[in-house]
Amino acid sequence: MKILVPIKRVVDYNVKIKVKSDNSGVDLENVKMSMNPFDEIAVEEAVRLKEKKICNEITAISIGSAKSEETLRTALAVGADKGILVETEENVQPLEVAKILKEIINKNSPDLVLMGKQAIDDDSNQTGQMLSALLGWPQGTFASKLEINEKKINVTREIDGGLETLNMELPAIVTTDLRLNEPRYASLPNIMKAKQKPIEKISPGDLNIEIKQRLKTLKVTEPPKKESGIKIDSVQELVSKLHDEEKVI
Repeated sequence: MKILVPIKRVVDYNVKIKVKSDNSGVDLENVKMSMNPFDEIAVEEAVRLKEKKICNEITAISIGSAKSEETLRTALAVGADKGILVETEENVQPLEVAKILKEIINKNSPDLVLMGKQAIDDDSNQTGQMLSALLGWPQGTFASKLEINEKKINVTREIDGGLETLNMELPAIVTTDLRLNEPRYASLPNIMKAKQKPIEKISPGDLNIEIKQRLKTLKVTEPPKKESGIKIDSVQELVSKLHDEEKVI
């Protein structure tokens, strides 16, 4: 089995982001970047499947600037076998990402695409579903458990009423959720070995994909700061404040 794992370079989730002074976006200058956390889960699951001898090849792919090669090297250090970098300086939106992945899949013929359910920078949660539609493949979103038996896969996912298990035939698209696993840290020897693993570099033009900006960000603002709370001495005082000051009752 061959697995393709798309990954994205995003602002590290521990970083407190700042909005640009002109409100045009998030300030990325001198900000720590890392692999999208949901993509880390996808890479980990692919590596676990390889360790179980279910998978024999893992390809990580990233779409972005030349700096995304560092993120690919992280995936290779964790256990991916090779990488593909679709290099572009443009902002690539979900539909174009899905179209690029479709072309890569047509060339490489993976049996399973494991990808994060969303990226923490735009929170779109669209690429997996769009890719499934473009390919005509079955999809299992928000996976919390995977079971693979030859050419079939069971995907357990959390829904409002509990758990739902989908049975699908491969090839398929699976998007990963937080409870699927806990990603490992890459060891120093594996980080060194990752430097020797191959990364193929191409451009969207090589795939006959034109990057279009269908969405435009009009304004980015920080959320309003929360005011400090107060202590009250009685229920009567609470009711009075809710009625007289907050006007909610």
